Amino acid sequence: MSRIEQTFNALKEQGKTGLVTFITAGDPGPELTVPLLHALVEGGADVLELGVPFSDPMAEGPVIQRACERALTFGIGMKDVLGYVREFRRTDQATPVVLMGYANPIERMGPSEFIRQAREAGADGAIVVDYPPEECAEFAAEMQENGLDLVFLLAPTSTPERIRQVARHGSGFSYYVSLKGVTGAGSIDTADVARRVAAIREHVQLPIGVGFGIRDAATAKQVAEVADAVVIGSRIIQELENTPKEQGPQAVRDFVAGIRTALDAR
Repeated sequence: MSRIEQTFNALKEQGKTGLVTFITAGDPGPELTVPLLHALVEGGADVLELGVPFSDPMAEGPVIQRACERALTFGIGMKDVLGYVREFRRTDQATPVVLMGYANPIERMGPSEFIRQAREAGADGAIVVDYPPEECAEFAAEMQENGLDLVFLLAPTSTPERIRQVARHGSGFSYYVSLKGVTGAGSIDTADVARRVAAIREHVQLPIGVGFGIRDAATAKQVAEVADAVVIGSRIIQELENTPKEQGPQAVRDFVAGIRTALDAR
């Protein structure tokens, strides 16, 4: 059983909604990535998404695009990201870490080599935006053989067949993108999210996390009524942008703690 599965099982037993948080590795500075990961956990995050900087992050809105650009100015690449995971694991063996990014860095390293290094570093899975499930059955199987989960995105436009493909090849949890757009754009229609998540559950037995538009405690609580986890990324990056660098971990810890409190008060 993977760390991700263990975490969601524990949340279900406790009657709690999971909190999945995202930061971009290397932003706002390489020395802050691991302290930020720990701050997120201290604030109440259950699963960590660590973004792999990429020059053309097609699913990301301007906030996370800026984070990628800042990280790339420091030369942060996949090996650096895996190094952060390895360092984080020295003092945290419990919190799942999911690498989120795009196919190019994985293809450059080689999928099998990526899996080997991710496993050795202590990562628990990956979200690869441009790996559609019907085209990466082999990669998904190799991930699972090595104890890693491959988490797929579903969107309001996903067809029943695409949902069935995710059910067939995905593991860990499924990530429902609540908006027809990029990260951090627009506002969530919670009634529509409820309908879409119910339709997904007809085919997918995995826990469902909902993201792309959760910006505060109020929207997090609304989404938590129908989701197994809420996913927050752009809003955390904005917190870092609006805070002096040395105060970043404390600001992130406090922001996440507010979301955690709201979720637990349901």
